[in-house]
Amino acid sequence: MNAPLQQTSIAGARRAICMGRRKSNAIQDAEHRHQLAAAYVRMSTEHQQYSTENQLDTIKLYAAANSLEITKVYRDTGKSGLRLEGRQSLIQLFKDVEEGVAEFSVILVYDVSRWGRFQDPDLAASFEVRCRQAGVAVHYCAEQFANDGSPVSNIVKNLKRMMAGEYSRELSVKVFAGQSRLIQMGFRQGGIAGYGLRRQLVDLSGHPKGELAFGEHKSIQTDRVKLVPGPASEVRVVQWIYSQFVESGYSESEIADQLNQSRGQAEVDRLWSRGSIHEILTNEKYIGNNVWNRSSFKLKNEHVQNPPREWVRLDGAFSELVSPVLFSAAREIILTRSYRMPDSEMLERLKKLYERSGFLSGFIINESEDCPSSTAYQYRFGSLLRTYSLIGYTPVRDYAYIEANRQLRQMHPLVLSQTVDRIQQLGGRVFIDPVNELLIVNGELLISVVLCRHQSTGAGTARWKIRFESVLSPDITVAVRMEPEGKVARDYYIFPTLDIEQAQLQLAEFNASHLEIYRYDSLEALAQLMRRTAVGRAA
Repeated sequence: MNAPLQQTSIAGARRAICMGRRKSNAIQDAEHRHQLAAAYVRMSTEHQQYSTENQLDTIKLYAAANSLEITKVYRDTGKSGLRLEGRQSLIQLFKDVEEGVAEFSVILVYDVSRWGRFQDPDLAASFEVRCRQAGVAVHYCAEQFANDGSPVSNIVKNLKRMMAGEYSRELSVKVFAGQSRLIQMGFRQGGIAGYGLRRQLVDLSGHPKGELAFGEHKSIQTDRVKLVPGPASEVRVVQWIYSQFVESGYSESEIADQLNQSRGQAEVDRLWSRGSIHEILTNEKYIGNNVWNRSSFKLKNEHVQNPPREWVRLDGAFSELVSPVLFSAAREIILTRSYRMPDSEMLERLKKLYERSGFLSGFIINESEDCPSSTAYQYRFGSLLRTYSLIGYTPVRDYAYIEANRQLRQMHPLVLSQTVDRIQQLGGRVFIDPVNELLIVNGELLISVVLCRHQSTGAGTARWKIRFESVLSPDITVAVRMEPEGKVARDYYIFPTLDIEQAQLQLAEFNASHLEIYRYDSLEALAQLMRRTAVGRAA
């Protein structure tokens, strides 16, 4: 072999060896990468079982058993699993995965509930799909199934997601019932005391233990909080505000200006404003009433302003700072000044406020010098949302469903009444539980009446979602499908609890036969089922 050919052969062999080494190193790097993992832990306020330390201990054992190396830990501490918003570590995890900067190929989570207790199981699934599409798998370390994509794994995983969401719904019902009971016992549920008032800590027997300073919280679970009058100087200011407003005829803005000129500080060292004076003149806690659930934020969905009939209250729970007569007079003045104003003028003023500010809210309306209060608009036009629609203002978020739900809440007592009347006509005895509105028929049967809102899909087809109140353990659930406007019942589905296997059900316009057997055009069938028949005595 000549020298040039020999040199070429040697160079080629060297290149082959180098390429082989690089290929071998690439394979080793890929294999090593598949051994790298990240851990995600979320600690809420549930059980010690779910402390981040306990979660990590289980995850580390799983990693060791599966030859995985944990290179990064994402932590969300004290966060609810109902929504993605606020869970900054999980959001960052998704960002790292989807932008390709993650050095790991596996995410280790304690169990399905730590991933999230989303009310829509499809939403929980979508987050996992986002990771899988980026080439990163999700493993649930404390679950009894392997998340390997098999049919059995998918079925169990979806069931676990639904159970996680149902846990939150049942917990929400229980927490609401507990808070309502405490309100009706005269205890305060969260929030600052307000000017002229203080939060007093009491023990389980109701004996005072001390006053909570601003920002302080109770440290013993069995302790409770009551409102008591604050310093005498603040109480005198509250009484002076009512006197100036009712007896002297000053407006909220004029009263605020007088207090600011005299250097009278509002709560938390803020200046007085029209809104802060209006709050004192309209809040029933100043006449000793304990009122709660004016607005709700159930399951982290949206803040909803509840109608007065849904408020939970106990009158005379605290010591009053002003007399109920003076409070009523102030309320009448606030309502009367807007009642004198024609609807067209009220709406025109609100429209001008919208044009100046660019958006509207109850706070902005109450701070405005030119508009009646937000309460006045609610009383005059039914709700703030309806008022907004009359001036052509649409909030950033779509609140149409709130109006639909409000319509359903108005219809619910009517449907209950019609059901009770018909059962009683046929000889049945019916009692409505005032707490949960279950019908107790003949002292032995519990019936839950659920109104189902008409919804439209993106394709324009109709859907009705039924959520069974399993936590209340009714014997029968009557699901009323409402027409689109929410004022007329379309038909009725009567489900025995023994036949219900899931927490919620979605109905289409036309359903399968195994669902249609429960459908009725009226409640007559239910009434006949509850009918009492006299039985003669045996001879």
